Amino acid sequence: MTRLLSIAASLAMLAPGYAAAGPPNVLVVLSDDHSAAHVGCYGNKDVRTPNLDKFAAAGMRFDRAYVACPQCVPSRACLMTGRSPVAIDMTRFSAALPADVVTYPEVLKQGGYFTGVAGRTYHLDGPGANVPEAAEVLAKHGLRTFPKRLDFVKTAAGGDRCVAQFREFLDAVPAGKPFFLQLCFNDPHRPLDANAIPTPHDPEKLALPRHFPDTKLVREDFARYYDEIARMDGHFGEVLAELDKRKLAGDTLVIFSGDNGAAQWRGKGTLYEFGIRVPLLVRWPGQVKAGTSTAEIISGEDLAPTLLEAAGATPPKEMTGKSYLKLLRGQEFAGRKFAFAERGAHGSGLPTSSAAFDLSRCVVGKSHKFIYNATWQLPYQPVDFGNSDMWKEVRQLADAGKLPAEVAKCYDGKPRPMFELYDLDKDPAELTNLAGKAEAAAVEKELRAALVEWMTLQRDFLPLPVTPARP
Repeated sequence: MTRLLSIAASLAMLAPGYAAAGPPNVLVVLSDDHSAAHVGCYGNKDVRTPNLDKFAAAGMRFDRAYVACPQCVPSRACLMTGRSPVAIDMTRFSAALPADVVTYPEVLKQGGYFTGVAGRTYHLDGPGANVPEAAEVLAKHGLRTFPKRLDFVKTAAGGDRCVAQFREFLDAVPAGKPFFLQLCFNDPHRPLDANAIPTPHDPEKLALPRHFPDTKLVREDFARYYDEIARMDGHFGEVLAELDKRKLAGDTLVIFSGDNGAAQWRGKGTLYEFGIRVPLLVRWPGQVKAGTSTAEIISGEDLAPTLLEAAGATPPKEMTGKSYLKLLRGQEFAGRKFAFAERGAHGSGLPTSSAAFDLSRCVVGKSHKFIYNATWQLPYQPVDFGNSDMWKEVRQLADAGKLPAEVAKCYDGKPRPMFELYDLDKDPAELTNLAGKAEAAAVEKELRAALVEWMTLQRDFLPLPVTPARP
């Protein structure tokens, strides 16, 4: 295939100091619906993540890692391809990844890697039996492509089964071959189990984020979310222990990341920080200095070119991500100025609420974020818990004026502004919209222009966030 580059042909051009060791094994571990704020090493004193914290201490923590979409399918498509969901026609949640869009594991496979995906569904072969009409079309036209792209393609539900499947994959790796695996956990995706861990988090002792309503139901739900993170942390520890047991840890580049943000208040399905800023931790013995962190802006697009360069391959020219391999190695690194994200349809729901359907875009800069809500008339409704008693109660409290004003306005059922601008340094909870304010005019102009350029280059189908000049 002319679009796939052979690693074998480029191994001779490995970065200085790495050629003697050969290409690393690559393990990418994804949690599901997990914001950066919900890991101990990011400063959270309530959630129990000892294995992730220890892992972070052995490598590099990324403090400003943004996914390309606050939803599973488009975000994972970006991670796999190094391209935005807009550019590869993956903004519709139930789409299958086009066959002509190359994934980085395919490039690795062409160069001699044994490649696979395991655990929770990888989300990129379209909907299953729950949407029979779509499933029939996918089967009729042969649009499910991943079994042809990789060597090992399996799914499993539940953390124990994910770990078992990880062991099964390692058993299948041919002797002498490097491997790549994306291992996906279900946790902490909803529904949230009541007995996820033996000693649950105490709802009354949790520090709620500033934008959260403070009710009994909210606290109980948030505690269960933390319980599922803790359960996933335990399974992640088992994965690391298996690498140690097989004496693979020293030769394996391990990345841990959330696929998108938490299905919590102003999280999953939104372009706020809880929706698109995720944990990103990297351990690579002998290459990444232990105990380091970075505030460089990283996009989900950047994972693919980074891992290809780490393996000695040149990323395909179609990839728009920016490799951060130099950053990992502590070398001089010219980072990103902006990261971009999009929001489209969710699941297979009809366009009856912002949970099932929304069209928005955002750009994140060094200190501010600009959000463009093209479907601003749709009031906010949370993804995955919009029919819960918890959500209904909060709406009633907002209507009755029984919530703090800054919180109530987030959930009052009114149309959203078309444009939002937040100072992430001074207002990390994103509660004070600066769009249209004179004091923020310069930064708004800069970010709006950056978003216009990105949307134009991506051939975005949305109208640009500008008002045409009158003749």
